Amino acid sequence: MIDRRPFDKLGHANHGWLNARHHFSFANWYEPTRMGWGDLRVWNDDEIAPKSGFPPHPHADMEIITYVRSGAITHQDSLGNTGRTEAGDVQVMSAGSGIRHAEYNLEDETTRIFQLWIQPRTRGGEPSWGAKPFPKGDRSGKFVALASGIKGDEDALPIRATARVLGATLKAGETATYDLADGRHGYLVAAAGEVEVNGVSLHPRDGAAIRDEGVLRVTALSDAELVLVDSN
Repeated sequence: MIDRRPFDKLGHANHGWLNARHHFSFANWYEPTRMGWGDLRVWNDDEIAPKSGFPPHPHADMEIITYVRSGAITHQDSLGNTGRTEAGDVQVMSAGSGIRHAEYNLEDETTRIFQLWIQPRTRGGEPSWGAKPFPKGDRSGKFVALASGIKGDEDALPIRATARVLGATLKAGETATYDLADGRHGYLVAAAGEVEVNGVSLHPRDGAAIRDEGVLRVTALSDAELVLVDSN
């Protein structure tokens, strides 16, 4: 089963400094049929204007993964962590028992991110933050784990969830495959480019909610950059 979620049908909020699309119910956009997909609770497609951003605010009991598509995001939190994550790289915040953080676009260009929220295995725990570069060449033609709580994904940023976030870059005509185990939920978005997944065409920034497919075969119809979540 593959349910295509067209980009122009996603939830939308334009605050001037922030132009956001929501794959799932979020903030003032409520859609009872889109409350999450497995343990994936939020997938926001955010465009943040230069010299603006999210002021300090709290989180708890959520794994928050930020995939930077263009520009860069600068993070600050109540643990004293600071860091700048740029295009192609990933940051992870395990909110645990509670943390306050801010995220700013300090660049002279618009920053574009995917921000994903995944429900953790257990509540509480010490909050943490980390970031890591993931060169696009290293995921050319294949899916590579970027953030994961699954054994064997030691090169990925750790999260406290039975889930993994993967990235791939494909040249036009290339195909990448991914095994989706029984009972698991896949959610795929092309950050750029057009693709076909098991016969279903996706335009840039469309979502695809997937289950009961076994093997995903993703073929690029044009040069493409992909992000995939595999969760309970």
